Amino acid sequence: MNKNLGLIGKKLGNTQIFDAEGLVHRVTAIECGPCTVVGKRTPERDGYSALILGWGTKREKSVTKPEAGFFKKINQKAAQEVQEFRLPADVVAKFEVGQALKPSEFFSEGQLVDVCGDSKGRGFAGVMKRHNFKGSRTSSHGTHEYLRHGGAIGTNMTPGRVFPGLRMPGQMGDARVTMQNLRVAKVIDEQNIVLVEGGVPGSRNTFVTVRGAVKAKVKAS
Repeated sequence: MNKNLGLIGKKLGNTQIFDAEGLVHRVTAIECGPCTVVGKRTPERDGYSALILGWGTKREKSVTKPEAGFFKKINQKAAQEVQEFRLPADVVAKFEVGQALKPSEFFSEGQLVDVCGDSKGRGFAGVMKRHNFKGSRTSSHGTHEYLRHGGAIGTNMTPGRVFPGLRMPGQMGDARVTMQNLRVAKVIDEQNIVLVEGGVPGSRNTFVTVRGAVKAKVKAS
């Protein structure tokens, strides 16, 4: 199976399960469906090949006119979340618009997957919270309002500037994050739920993409 194949999922939260030996495993529950093929990208028309998937259904009052027109053409209800998965043209050709996809068709217990989503936004943060700086070592000898600062950033004539990427205060979180090589603990196909060992980016009820691991160094058991 192509590693780029995957599904859209909604992060439900964290829980724990027990294996046959009685060991506990901390897992994240992801609702990977119902996912439906809502469109295709082809090299002849779009310059690249991809599969367009939709998750769930959106309330009619929340559907925009362009969305309503798009889904009316394919005779489907508007999806709540739509994302593209770039795949080789021969893989895209195997799927049909309107086809429903189940988690068991893509994932199996023990498989390694990559989960991508938007991390929790922490707002504007200082260097101690954002970069784990130590801060000032002393609060005596006239030190004033400098305990949680990052220190001087100035330079001499050479190079005479501040290098890009210097760790400074700024926006923390709310970034696209991919957790790689997470192991699938269990697939509950009847409820479209995939249990993944470990943490998944984002807060509850946020959308993520789950696909086969692209950098797996060991074979999934």
